[in-house]
Amino acid sequence: MGGLSFEKILIILVIAMFVIGPTRLPEYAKKLSDFVRSVKRAADGAKDRLKDEMGPEFEDVDWKQLDPRQYDPRRIIRDALVEDEREARQSERRERLEELAAARRARQGVSADGAVTVRFDDEAT
Repeated sequence: MGGLSFEKILIILVIAMFVIGPTRLPEYAKKLSDFVRSVKRAADGAKDRLKDEMGPEFEDVDWKQLDPRQYDPRRIIRDALVEDEREARQSERRERLEELAAARRARQGVSADGAVTVRFDDEAT
């Protein structure tokens, strides 16, 4: 979408050469390189400070897992919906198994507390 390809950078440099002019171009190139170096130093300083504050736990963190570029909102929503659906199915399955176990115990004459009950027919002769 807004990515800079080699061609776009080349076009920007050609336009900059015409706008800035050949006499001031080396001066602005040096300023740009100084700015890039200062940004890199600031980023390295922030990383070092984070290492100092976190201590040995810094090495245990999986930084690739925390990369925001890997998150796809559609996948997150789909996973959440599938997880909710899966939990609902598991709870329904658990309830059905409990009902079947209760019915099996009733047929075998075993009460819920495990005591065996003797079933007999009152009308039998």
